[in-house]
Amino acid sequence: QVQLVESGGGLVQPGGSLSLSCATSGRSISSYVMGWFRQTPGKERELVAAFKWNGSTYYADSVKGRFTISRDNAKSTLYLQLNSLKPEDTAVYYCKVDQNPYGSIASLQRTSGFWGQGTQVTVSS
Repeated sequence: QVQLVESGGGLVQPGGSLSLSCATSGRSISSYVMGWFRQTPGKERELVAAFKWNGSTYYADSVKGRFTISRDNAKSTLYLQLNSLKPEDTAVYYCKVDQNPYGSIASLQRTSGFWGQGTQVTVSS
């Protein structure tokens, strides 16, 4: 049974920073693509950043230069550092691990995979 537990969300002022963590269990993550998605009411869940099994990363244009994704395979934990936060970054943030090993960004987005429960990030003054 694969389980993912996010933590680190909260309320922050515009321009501030937050650090999110996603602890996984039930699977060694080193061979899998993992990513952070976010969702606001009435909108589809969107991929924000991803970390591939080969160490390469992906960022949505809206967060490039502000967010940094990283992973500690030994701790089976995925991280997302959010800097220079804007009100439009307000959302529930979810982490996901791909269904199958050695996948792609596309497979992370398209397959069912395994999701965490989400953590709320609110950017407001």
